[in-house]
Amino acid sequence: MKILGIDTSCDDTSVAVVEDGKRILSNVISSQFDLHKKYGGIVPELASRKHIESINYIIDQALAEAKVSFQDLSAIAVTNRPGLIGALLIGVSAAKSLAFCHNLPLIGINHVEGHVYANFMQHEELTFPHICLTVSGGHTLLLNVNRGWTYQVLGSTIDDAAGEAYDKIAQYLGLGFPGGRIIDDMAGEGNDKAIDFPRPLIDRDDYNFSFSGLKTSVRYFVEKAKKAGNLPPLEDVAASFQAAVVDVLVQKTIRSAQEYQVKSINLTGGVAANSRLRHDLRNAADENDIRVFYPPIELCTDNAAMIAGIAYQKYQQGQRDGLDLNASANSDLGQ
Repeated sequence: MKILGIDTSCDDTSVAVVEDGKRILSNVISSQFDLHKKYGGIVPELASRKHIESINYIIDQALAEAKVSFQDLSAIAVTNRPGLIGALLIGVSAAKSLAFCHNLPLIGINHVEGHVYANFMQHEELTFPHICLTVSGGHTLLLNVNRGWTYQVLGSTIDDAAGEAYDKIAQYLGLGFPGGRIIDDMAGEGNDKAIDFPRPLIDRDDYNFSFSGLKTSVRYFVEKAKKAGNLPPLEDVAASFQAAVVDVLVQKTIRSAQEYQVKSINLTGGVAANSRLRHDLRNAADENDIRVFYPPIELCTDNAAMIAGIAYQKYQQGQRDGLDLNASANSDLGQ
């Protein structure tokens, strides 16, 4: 069973064809990095316009690489929530048009569910129940994932997502965009103990996250150090900031796995590509006899393969959406 997936939730235009929920026949991603880099962040209106320009070409390329036609497909899947509303509407409109023209079932997918599913496309040994830490520019979410793709939300960010904090700190320090990759690279050359930045909410009993205060602490430290003429190397600032973020993510994730007595952790989302997070979470998990799974880099960032993959599971559960399917900028997991 082959499903074509479309994802335009943010700034990447992606189309994929996936067979039986796991075998990736194509996964085309058209990046808008160069378009947004000069602005230091994603400009929603520009992202939407670029999606309009690219979407038909990316669909054709994905079909060609998969060596299939519309007659070979069983369904069309599309991210319709959450994300940038203008960007989402491009993908949803394209998917509805294809479903109507080719008389194919339409399946709307929650983008976060796609991230949760990404590891299942690579790791058959990842079973239920497990703890999933989804970390990206728009989400920091800790879930207890159970059979049948049901979710118990254990905690989420109450302000900035971790990836958003990375981008804002990188922009403030004049390091460029995207901040996550740049800070991760710089941190590898710095001293992560040079500056004792706070670990927000790390000692609270709940599993919520907060990174706005940490972001403010970095700004105040840099401003004060500049005035005093003793600003440490930016590599040290990057390493110390990253250590604070990762410490919070790792400690809360391991504690949740212990509380819910699970032996598997599913790390996913764009920030799952972060080398420090992968290293520290794996080490902490090993100490507690817990396995950690994370997808290859190309399935960490936004992509349509994960959308087509989870759509296979939804199709098997009987989900079908009408041509009145709409986009939503915000949506709780499971809605």
